[in-house]
Amino acid sequence: MDIPLFPLHTVLCPGIVVPLHVFEERYRALTRHCLDTGQPFGIVLIRNGREVGERSVLSLAAVGAFAEIRQAGRYPDGRYDLLAAGTGRFAIESVDANSEPYLVAEVTALDDEVGDEPRAERLAASAIRRFVRYLELMRARDGETADVLDIRVELEPGGDEDDAAPGDVSPTIVADATADDDEEPPTARDLVIPDDPTVLSYLLSGIVQVELPRRQGLLEAETTVERLEALIRLLDREVMLLTSRLRLFSADPRVLGGARRS
Repeated sequence: MDIPLFPLHTVLCPGIVVPLHVFEERYRALTRHCLDTGQPFGIVLIRNGREVGERSVLSLAAVGAFAEIRQAGRYPDGRYDLLAAGTGRFAIESVDANSEPYLVAEVTALDDEVGDEPRAERLAASAIRRFVRYLELMRARDGETADVLDIRVELEPGGDEDDAAPGDVSPTIVADATADDDEEPPTARDLVIPDDPTVLSYLLSGIVQVELPRRQGLLEAETTVERLEALIRLLDREVMLLTSRLRLFSADPRVLGGARRS
């Protein structure tokens, strides 16, 4: 199947909702096409290059996520604010840069293979325990500042939100990382936890704050079991770093400008 492609410096996981501000004319055309037809577009990670500019040369990841527009607001000058929900994965077969103002990709939808189902259930429970600890450690201590986990997820119709309509989104996931120290840390009962290990694996992949290549690796995992195993390793790493109040630092070579000599 062919879909419009929206390359970004982000990784969208199924079940996660991403806000987009659309200002370039080619992506305005993409938005109009999707709104008129009701078709999804594809969000895919830019490995190298920039998505802005007519002559941009991009290196794209091979796997992306279908994105369906859930909410759209249009400015008088033609710009859009969108909320788009990840609904599944695809593999890119080929990219056409000439037929439309935006990229069009021939893609194959990827099925979600669980692997060993009993093992997936056990891994899901283990991942949840680690995630609760991760949220607890993300809270700011005295004299510290911390990011709020402002992650949007799609509400399931018929869930706990009585007034939720299909396609509604929840503005924040499960917990505020800047909560006061005297508040009780979240527990498994405080979290809206999916029963399906695959759904859980995607949501945690989109929530845990890790480097883009690692998040892309989670998206590309061939089975739920493999994704949960990788998540557990990442959560163990993050808990270790947060326990010591450390975060990984990725040097930007454009800033460093090469090695210094004394």
